[in-house]
Amino acid sequence: MSAKKDGMANIGGFLCTNDDILARQEKDLLILTEGYPTYGGLAGRDLEAIAVGIQESLQEDYLRYRIASTAYLGDHISQHGVPIVQPPGGHAIYLDAKAFLPHIPVDQFPGVALATELYLEGGIRSVEIGSLMFAAAAQMELVRLAIPRRVYTQSHIDYVVEIILQVFARRAQIKGMRLTYEAPFLRHFTAHLEPMP
Repeated sequence: MSAKKDGMANIGGFLCTNDDILARQEKDLLILTEGYPTYGGLAGRDLEAIAVGIQESLQEDYLRYRIASTAYLGDHISQHGVPIVQPPGGHAIYLDAKAFLPHIPVDQFPGVALATELYLEGGIRSVEIGSLMFAAAAQMELVRLAIPRRVYTQSHIDYVVEIILQVFARRAQIKGMRLTYEAPFLRHFTAHLEPMP
């Protein structure tokens, strides 16, 4: 679980398993990469923030508002024909980049092209979950719009709706992307791309 989402912390998370052998392997790897298992490389203040955040994230009023905000965004853009994964989730909206940009072939990274346009049009940060992230193993071309917890007001969500609809209106003009650099592993974190000519 990423504590940066509904754990309401600035950093961290945790991994759970009921497999003792796997847990031992995970602990051994953790010591090499992050620190001692009891703190996972996190400062005490971060561990405390996670503990408080998890308790707060279970409050019914908070959960209702969070789910309603995400549903509001998903419902408004899908009513205008924007293709999304249905139903809207609790923490994010997933735009179907392949359906949003059907003229861009998968090898030209439609998800990256869409994420780039959202950022250029309105400063909206998102992430591609598709052929750049998973290469040949990708089964979908998605763009995730994670909704920050306890940050956005109604006017913020309305702004995101407006920007998505503006990009959707001119979607036929959006070009694909091509890789100019990729790391040997986890390429989506550091890849360099440029628009197709």
